[in-house]
Amino acid sequence: MTKTISTTELAQLLGNSDLVVVDVRPTAAYNGWRLQGEARGGHIQGAVACPLAWTKNMNPSDLEPMLVAKGITSDKTIVVYGYNPEDSATLGQKLTELGYTEAYSYQAGLAAWAADERLPMTHLAHYEKLVHPEWIHQLITGQQPETYPGHGFAIFHVNFDAREEYAAGHLPGALYLDTNALESSSDWNRRSATELEAALQAHGITHNKTIVLYGRDTVADPDDAQPARTAGQIAATRAAAILMYAGVGDVRLLDGGYDAWVSAGYEVETEEHRPSPVAASGVPIPSHPDYFIDLDEAKTLLADPNGVLVSIRTWDEFIGKESGYNYIGSTGRIPGAVWGNCGTDAYHMQHYRNIDNTMREYHEIAANWATAGITPDKRVAFYCGTGWRASETFFYAHLMGWPNVAIYDGGWFEWSRDKSNPIEVGVP
Repeated sequence: MTKTISTTELAQLLGNSDLVVVDVRPTAAYNGWRLQGEARGGHIQGAVACPLAWTKNMNPSDLEPMLVAKGITSDKTIVVYGYNPEDSATLGQKLTELGYTEAYSYQAGLAAWAADERLPMTHLAHYEKLVHPEWIHQLITGQQPETYPGHGFAIFHVNFDAREEYAAGHLPGALYLDTNALESSSDWNRRSATELEAALQAHGITHNKTIVLYGRDTVADPDDAQPARTAGQIAATRAAAILMYAGVGDVRLLDGGYDAWVSAGYEVETEEHRPSPVAASGVPIPSHPDYFIDLDEAKTLLADPNGVLVSIRTWDEFIGKESGYNYIGSTGRIPGAVWGNCGTDAYHMQHYRNIDNTMREYHEIAANWATAGITPDKRVAFYCGTGWRASETFFYAHLMGWPNVAIYDGGWFEWSRDKSNPIEVGVP
């Protein structure tokens, strides 16, 4: 049986370097959503996220490496908490079985901790922009979900030239948004102000409407035990970044996308919905020009000691082993850029995702960036091949409250096409 710890005892231990506090609630709760009406949203200061749903069906050989990667090691004092005693005890028991001798269950749970204003908690700065399935369910069923301002909303299933994906199944009431409407098919850069205004009008998007975006990253195939993955969620963050640049004030992303909705047990539909066009977006475009930079600004940033240009590409792309795209011939990197990682290829972002495809714990993202000198006190611009992967990291940095972040829109495609631009290859 797992040992227990009281609120007073945990508060006294907090900050100890030998202590690891583990939050087993859903990532939405960890980020800041008050899923059970707790007095304060977020998590106990210093806690790491390890939702019980991730561990339920894991055998010890799979579970232990994941725990160790999160710093949950057997030489530390481990305190597990959730919403109820059963949840914390469940993981606590598994830790005991793995030989963790100092594993404790904080049975009072988050509700008790959150009720005492003196006890430290923290949350993702803009957690409200990263929504969860229940929030959307409340929205589409006419309820008033937490943080929704009530100025009207639209939900968009986002991808590139894949209306058949939308037709195969989408969230109830969702419209389809093709990224072609927001970026040029010649260079994949954001469209002009005039074109973006037309796109917003055609899709019924006004600056004060809540816009919820999501993508579909798995394509079900009954004959394939490991379904193919697409770049749907990256497409959704690409659309989010451009809409924010344009001036839409309340852009939100469904964490985990279509798959999270289905996994939560909600139904999808195949009925096609068409947007109702509007006469004007109601805002000058771009309202946030600082969210994007172009070639000259990228060069200026590289020369700025208080700036950093971050390559969100694979290691093989970064060292020049491959370009990452069938339409980009040149290989290498922009000299002076730092590597920010991404995933296995140009269409995947596993380095920034949890095992359930939700956004990785934001403390982990910030810690990884810090090792490369990517910190919130600097002007930070992300780039990739053509802006998609960079848009996902830009959106995460925005969620984290970083004040001066942007996307270098032209990316490697633009930089490498101009032969006067320097290129580096090899391991730096």
